[in-house]
Amino acid sequence: MAAADDSAEMISGPTVGNFMRIPIFVFFKDLRSVFKRDELGMEILRIAFPAALALAADPVASLIDTAFIGHLGAVEMAAVGVSIAIFNQASKVTIFPLVSITTSFVAEEETLKRMSEKLQQQEDEEDDVAKPCNKAGKEITKAAILDETSMIENLDKGSMTLAKDEAKLDEAPNDELKTTSCKCVDEAPIVSTNKGKTKKNERRHIPSASTALILGGVLGLIQTLILIFLAKPLLSVMGVKSGSRMLAPALKYLIIRSLGAPAVLLSLAMQGVFRGFKDTKTPLYATVAGDLTNIILDPILIFACRLGVSGAAISHVLSQYLISLILLCKLMKQIDLMPPSLNDLQFSKFLKNGFLLLTRVIAVTICVTLAASLAARLGATSMAAFQVCLQVWMTSSLLADGLAVAGQAILACAFAEKDYRKATAAAVRVLQMGFVLGLGLAIFVGLGLEFGSGIFSKDKNVIRMIAIGIPFVAATQPINSLAFVFDGVNFGASDFAYSAYSMVVVSIASIGSLFVLFKIKGFVGIWFALTIYMFLRTFAGIWRMGTGTGPWRFLRSRRSSTSIV
Repeated sequence: MAAADDSAEMISGPTVGNFMRIPIFVFFKDLRSVFKRDELGMEILRIAFPAALALAADPVASLIDTAFIGHLGAVEMAAVGVSIAIFNQASKVTIFPLVSITTSFVAEEETLKRMSEKLQQQEDEEDDVAKPCNKAGKEITKAAILDETSMIENLDKGSMTLAKDEAKLDEAPNDELKTTSCKCVDEAPIVSTNKGKTKKNERRHIPSASTALILGGVLGLIQTLILIFLAKPLLSVMGVKSGSRMLAPALKYLIIRSLGAPAVLLSLAMQGVFRGFKDTKTPLYATVAGDLTNIILDPILIFACRLGVSGAAISHVLSQYLISLILLCKLMKQIDLMPPSLNDLQFSKFLKNGFLLLTRVIAVTICVTLAASLAARLGATSMAAFQVCLQVWMTSSLLADGLAVAGQAILACAFAEKDYRKATAAAVRVLQMGFVLGLGLAIFVGLGLEFGSGIFSKDKNVIRMIAIGIPFVAATQPINSLAFVFDGVNFGASDFAYSAYSMVVVSIASIGSLFVLFKIKGFVGIWFALTIYMFLRTFAGIWRMGTGTGPWRFLRSRRSSTSIV
């Protein structure tokens, strides 16, 4: 009867359990465990929370920096704002690809190295077991020979006694050998533990880390040279012409600030290395130390030393070099920065994937820049309101970026270990956390802008335009959070090509919608188009994992194997 029931269940087609194994339904797996403080949940929080704080530290320091510069006058404030915009745009092109690639490659390499060392340790343990066992085997043989001699001497006791003794002779060596083997296994870990202690104190060779630091330094120097020699043309493109009062302070600030580019890129490359080690606390401490130094030096250099905007730039550059120095000292204790040979460096791997992510950054930048330029065509009031809404819209993503960092580091390790169960669980958990976070941000941002928009402007017309943008800024927070977390998931799976190409497609569709909706609805149309842009980014992530393609093929094979059973 039971067998008939089982066969009927197999013939009846897909059950609810099998239906839920379709890749798209993996996003709903273990929904009740979103806030569960299990091992995976705590690992995500240990990485995400410090990462989010480190990402938020720089914008907070920049706000304080801006407040000090604001006391110099409106011209200086505007000049510094333009210079910072140029510096940030130049840095974004190189920083994002470098940090993202470094995190994934270091996590993969560290995991593979750890697995290799573990395998070597097991082989050493087996060798340690084998040697004493061989000695024990010789002792067993001697004992068996003595037993055989005594048995021959006692032949006169009867044939049955001889048969029993022969049986004992056949069985004794095997039994005794088994017992000796068990003892050897018990003793072996003592030897391997000592080896483990020795290895733990050794600095590791991580070629990806060395490659990232070299590329960071070189790119930083190139950025410095470009910004110094092209400072005037770049400022002219941004609207600061030769006769403008802003030119002199903007030029001073940009040239001095550009001297810190190598430190910025080196520190962020090292942050990528630490993220690959799942260590986001060290970058947090270094960033806070540097930002505090910047805040302390600002009033001293700007007002006490009367250096003005030059003092602000110098304090920022010094803080960046301090961050780099702290991270470098910490990193040198953990890894050997000099690779065994130049052949170990992975320039081709970095450059190949770096160009893919560079394409992605350009696609993202074009969409957001185009939206800002269209808002500017509507006039100063619309542009001011758009800028406030955009900054709130993007700043609220910092918390989701923390989850993206956690997802990337954990997934990179899981894929390197081929632990697809953990990869799936980690991806699903960070995405579910991101969605819940987005819901919370939607309420917080909506209420914050509704009652606090007066903080950003006293102009009633600007406040009225901000109110029009609030529903879009607030309602898209869950979508935004998912989109940013999906970035970390894709990077953790080393799916850089799909991330780049899908973003180009999303960008093309979004640019088209921007032009069309802007003509129809103006300010509201821009925000409709940006909503479509973020929705398409999220959809691209859902499509990749939900269809079980690319690095997520194993989700489909799991379903097939279940259906067969």
